[in-house]
Amino acid sequence: MDDVDRELVALLQQDATQAYAALGKAVGLSAGAAHERVRKLRERGVIRRTTVDVDPAALGRGVLAFVMVESSAWMGDSAAAFLAVPEIQEAHVIAGSASVLVKVRTATTEGLQDVLRRLYAIEGVSGTQAIISLETFFERPVSPRG
Repeated sequence: MDDVDRELVALLQQDATQAYAALGKAVGLSAGAAHERVRKLRERGVIRRTTVDVDPAALGRGVLAFVMVESSAWMGDSAAAFLAVPEIQEAHVIAGSASVLVKVRTATTEGLQDVLRRLYAIEGVSGTQAIISLETFFERPVSPRG
């Protein structure tokens, strides 16, 4: 990726609905050249998807928790089991006292309790530790600018 690609990615992260003409103008390219660059970034997997950033509370998912999942076995092959729990937004295999870290959004703490119950049903899970977020200062995407 060169500096122009990085700038295009940064601009798209701010507003993915921008016209190719506006993107091109911002980086010194024609609309067609900007479109071609973005197409290649998608083909190479740099841009994985285009999505909408929604306020979770507005959708009734105001409870945010990070759950450390302890296990009695290697969990690296359990992605499908975690993916099957729709309240889990992210799942990461980690090093340390826990094996997996998941980010969960639910409507209520009772909903979180239900997610924890379902986590225990995953083969190999032996414990959980949930940390509930009281306030999110910010969430930001990975910066392409370094």
